Amino acid sequence: MRQQRIVVAGTGAGVGKTVFCAGLVNLLGANFWKPIQVGVEGETDSECVARLSGLSSDRIVPERYCLRKAVQPHHSAEIEEVRINADPFDVPGNGEHPLVIEGTGGLMEPLNCGTLYIDVFERWRLPVVLCASTAVGTINYSLLSIEVLRKRQIDVLGIAFVGEKNADAVRAICEIGRVRWLGRLPWIAPLSADALQAAFKASFRCEDFKPLR
Repeated sequence: MRQQRIVVAGTGAGVGKTVFCAGLVNLLGANFWKPIQVGVEGETDSECVARLSGLSSDRIVPERYCLRKAVQPHHSAEIEEVRINADPFDVPGNGEHPLVIEGTGGLMEPLNCGTLYIDVFERWRLPVVLCASTAVGTINYSLLSIEVLRKRQIDVLGIAFVGEKNADAVRAICEIGRVRWLGRLPWIAPLSADALQAAFKASFRCEDFKPLR
């Protein structure tokens, strides 16, 4: 059986992708991979996912790039005088567990002067879960992201929201964007592994993350 692989992409930075990934990894019993990490002072996103999901270190695929400055990947790479080479970004091979892959920032995030993150997603041809905030402005960001994914002929499994309830925005995005609503993960305070897993299982269904075809 072919390994299930899902890309979690965001409508932008700071929408809650990493916490969502931690919940999804636990729900699916998946491994985790974040190819590019920016901002490595303190806890990395891979370490955060491991802490909140209970995932062991052998289930975390190492990053291809770990960049110190918490800015856009291409800018952080320039500061360190390195160039992100996305050409050999092959998805790790088949395994017994599903694989959740987290992108950095938004879909149009530059990796270098000639490559956007969505160029890599287009080459992979893996289904995408779009992670969006429920804050003001989410309709515009979400519909733009859905449009660019469809333009690249990338399968969109659905959209997952993170934040406070915003029924009007959710309805507008799902109806106008013709995209499946997967669920909404509320902000959790204090955030812990147990609290996240309980909230995630109450908000999302494992079967909704199966391939569309």
